[in-house]
Amino acid sequence: MEHQEYNNLIYSKIILFGEYSMILDSKALMFPFRRFFAQWRYGNDKVADSSRKSILSLVEYLENDAELRELIDTKTIKYDLGQGLYLFSNIPSGYGLGSSGALVAALWQRYATKTIEDFLELKRVFGRMESFFHGSSSGIDPLQCYIGKPFVINSDGLHVLPDDFINSGIEIGLIDTKAKSETGPLVRHFREMLGNAAYKNSFESEYLPCLNRCMETISQGGNAFFDCLNRLTVLQNELFEPMITLDTRHLFDTQHDFHFGVKILGSGGGGFVLCFTDDKKMASNLLSGFDVIWL
Repeated sequence: MEHQEYNNLIYSKIILFGEYSMILDSKALMFPFRRFFAQWRYGNDKVADSSRKSILSLVEYLENDAELRELIDTKTIKYDLGQGLYLFSNIPSGYGLGSSGALVAALWQRYATKTIEDFLELKRVFGRMESFFHGSSSGIDPLQCYIGKPFVINSDGLHVLPDDFINSGIEIGLIDTKAKSETGPLVRHFREMLGNAAYKNSFESEYLPCLNRCMETISQGGNAFFDCLNRLTVLQNELFEPMITLDTRHLFDTQHDFHFGVKILGSGGGGFVLCFTDDKKMASNLLSGFDVIWL
């Protein structure tokens, strides 16, 4: 099977809202972050060797899965790697930006043996592939990396959004916690907590409606969005305490004299923390002790 050369980039992703709710097939809002990307290249240095080693480990996993080995041309992957192909990526690992999702998306883009047009079915396949990295995966990260456009997704389907759907007055920043996040343990903890009836009730009756409201109002901005975001911040303090790093805990405070709010990104526990504001200068002063990347 011959493959064309792909020069297009696989971008990193941001889950603006829905990082844990998607486990229950609730709504999530995804956004491509084009500062970081992955791209197929040829080379023979330490970076290339490390990439090939990671890909070969994933290929072995795919070949041991009856469904996946029929969907991915692993024979050609191994041949191409032997010719010096590797996946260059500047997406930081353990930061909630989809480093493993980009690899899955890149493999599918180049080596899929069939076309899957149903996004929910593709999400399922991607989840099966990405489970190699996390033990279990919703598949939404690779799907975002593969599509490369913002979208809203739930159990009923996927709706692609225009690139400028966020209110122009809202500034979004990534606060670096300087710590890598391990998704697997935190997701397992969340699933265990859902076994507690009171916790599950609070999550479903309070957190999910608030989360959905944030997604609905992000195109409006102003009080409608930031009031909802502040409520979400309070609920994250209550429901996701282990996912909030000690050095950013003070930011999960809603007593600011300007519009500002934060939430965990990805699984939390490290990586980046998302912040939203309509006053970048005031927010920058508040965050002067952190490295911040503004979108």
